[in-house]
Amino acid sequence: MKSIKELYRIGMGPSSSHTMGPRKAAEIFLGKHPEATAFEVTLYGSLGATGKGHMTDVAILDVLHAHTPDVTIIWEPKTFLPFHPNGMKYCAIDAKGTRSDEWIVYSIGGGALTEEGTSTIETPDIYSMNSMTEILLWCEKTGRSYWEYVEECEGQEIWDYLREVWKVMKAAVERGLDNEGVLPGPLNLRRKASAYFIKASGFQANLRSRGLVFSYALAVSEENASGGVIVTAPTCGSCGVLPAVLYHLQKTREFSEMRILRALATAGLVGNVVKTNASISGAEVGCQGEVGVACAMAAAAANQLFGGSPAQIEYSAEMGLEHHLGMTCDPVCGLVQIPCIERNAYAAARALDSNIYATFTDGTHRVSFDKVVEVMKETGHDLPSLYKETSEGGLAKDYEQM
Repeated sequence: MKSIKELYRIGMGPSSSHTMGPRKAAEIFLGKHPEATAFEVTLYGSLGATGKGHMTDVAILDVLHAHTPDVTIIWEPKTFLPFHPNGMKYCAIDAKGTRSDEWIVYSIGGGALTEEGTSTIETPDIYSMNSMTEILLWCEKTGRSYWEYVEECEGQEIWDYLREVWKVMKAAVERGLDNEGVLPGPLNLRRKASAYFIKASGFQANLRSRGLVFSYALAVSEENASGGVIVTAPTCGSCGVLPAVLYHLQKTREFSEMRILRALATAGLVGNVVKTNASISGAEVGCQGEVGVACAMAAAAANQLFGGSPAQIEYSAEMGLEHHLGMTCDPVCGLVQIPCIERNAYAAARALDSNIYATFTDGTHRVSFDKVVEVMKETGHDLPSLYKETSEGGLAKDYEQM
């Protein structure tokens, strides 16, 4: 597995696979071809289908227009390249009008890029164990925790990175609580975070707690939908779940920053296992790979904060993902708004429930986290493409895309 720095990416929304990934690909290709006088970019499959709503073209043009105004984007929503639904082809054109180079690359979720037949074109693998079962056995054998395995593999410098991640997550929550108005796009969707935050104060403790969690998740997700700075956890579309849970627990239980950072490390490990063995791309496996994985990450983080054993932490994560199996990715109008924002709020609450359920057990259960990851991958591959970020089915089918 690769560094959790590749999972927790700081950047601008609204989509890690449809905005961050294509932007980075444009930067890489421009760096290889500073001599080009024009570029042609073809967006296939899910990128072609929902790229306008996800601002894929805006992200690419922001990069390439800084070099040349002559950039053509071709949309091919009906053409799916065999390797991955999020395919892109970049072409460089010289002063004579000759195509000097072509590059096919895929945005595979969480902002990561890959070429067919290779691993991601990012950092090398640094984790020797790739499954929760292996890591759980290591924890039980050594008496150490998941976060200690992260530290062993990543080095002490990971804490400085996670400290910056937490800083950005908190800032997104607080900005989102202050901001009001309507989100960009044709849905005219009004921001709800500030209203939820205010209304929560009028309830008794239990409902107040749940309302605050909702408000924090809405705040981050609404910041993402408006193109604000967030952290992929594991994606932009699911970026509200983990910050909401951790922000709420730090506020109400006064956990130290270091304990929050350790919880972030454990959550990152959980997300990394899924990213390595299945997918966190909505275009590949549906929303179960985004919001479902985010819920598993947040559930594991919460259980660790409350003193869960390695087995209980694994069980909490397993429930967070298992009960999102089969969730489709059907963004209305191709925007990361409906149902994405609401799903973040609901998944944050479910993560806390998974933590409570696991706490009542000794951590023993029949279905392992790794088995659920395997089933999630199979389920995602069995889903028709209209339910995997193409906005052609499900909730999106009665709405025209942007």
